[in-house]
Amino acid sequence: MLKVYCYSRCTTCQKALKWLKDQGIEHTIIDIKADHPDEKTLREYYTASGLPLKRFFNTSGIPYREMELSKKLPSMSEDEQLALLATDGMLVKRPLLVGDSFVLTGFREEEWKDKLEVVK
Repeated sequence: MLKVYCYSRCTTCQKALKWLKDQGIEHTIIDIKADHPDEKTLREYYTASGLPLKRFFNTSGIPYREMELSKKLPSMSEDEQLALLATDGMLVKRPLLVGDSFVLTGFREEEWKDKLEVVK
């Protein structure tokens, strides 16, 4: 079963959930603000994704800007970045789509189609 970490007020998350529904793809919704992934889980997702760690940060979010993370992240280790991500679900790029063999950050329809093998 797919897991989708979302924030209910996020329009991108709303668009992604609508897309999943329209495709008839079953999924479980997890509130990223109330039930965000811990550091161990984030590390597993990061490893499974094959993506740069920066893609896991919600760079347009208020906490990211307030903490001036664009200046701080380059000098932080991966361990420090993962620990920071685990402190606040609002720092995590959303939606976060987790399947059995993949993890995607953000909603890019073509990328989701490819991973979910949706007929184009």
